[in-house]
Amino acid sequence: MTRLANLLASIGAFVLGYVQASITLISIAGRSFRGIFHFRGRAKGEVLNQMYQMGNRSLVFVTVTLGALGMVLVFQVCLQINKVTGDQSQVGPEFIKGMIHAFVPILTAMMLATRIGAGIAAEIGSMVVTEQVDALRMTGVDPIDYLIVPRLIASTVMTLALGLFAMVVVILAGAFMAHTSFGVNYNVFFIFDKVLPGDMIIGVSKLIAHGAAIPIVAGYCGLTATGGSQGVGTATTRAVINASLSVIILDFIISAIGLATVQKVG
Repeated sequence: MTRLANLLASIGAFVLGYVQASITLISIAGRSFRGIFHFRGRAKGEVLNQMYQMGNRSLVFVTVTLGALGMVLVFQVCLQINKVTGDQSQVGPEFIKGMIHAFVPILTAMMLATRIGAGIAAEIGSMVVTEQVDALRMTGVDPIDYLIVPRLIASTVMTLALGLFAMVVVILAGAFMAHTSFGVNYNVFFIFDKVLPGDMIIGVSKLIAHGAAIPIVAGYCGLTATGGSQGVGTATTRAVINASLSVIILDFIISAIGLATVQKVG
């Protein structure tokens, strides 16, 4: 009976911990989105600084990684088609559709979740353990408005911008690989007939949702950091894992909704 009671107590504590964490995360998300509407240009310099840190400093990282992945994907697809039919006419249209609809939004967000999420959690977590966040509260400043809202605005804007830029990079890299390795004509590759308005809506929606989720999840991990420098390290790890998981979940939800509704447009 004692072991059973301990097991039930452990399960109950685990469930209550997740419920409490979910409530706190939802509260932070709600206050963050509310803060956007009350922002009114406050801390504009901080927003621009965060946009530079998140966007400009991630440009090379995103370009090189997604460009290389796009070339590898096209190479493998063309290689397999050559073994079956040899007809490469549909490689470009299908590749472009897949990049816009699914591939680029989630990969861009996953890459930014590691870089942006870790940075936000480490910065805010350090402020928590050194009691700087408590000092903000004592002076009447809401830490959500001061720390998370500027990062939320910057992350949403720059994730969208980087995602759209990455789509161009991936498509160009794929076309280059198809042409140089398999002789696919550029005119045959660059056919956008299969890209429906719904595909663009889904891709952009994913980028916006992912860009908003990353700073909220990472900010939550930073604000709940405890235990000094070790706690900051733990919060950083949690931010990367949870931000990546949130991106995957949101991507699945938006894709499911898009398949049911948005793709009917056009």
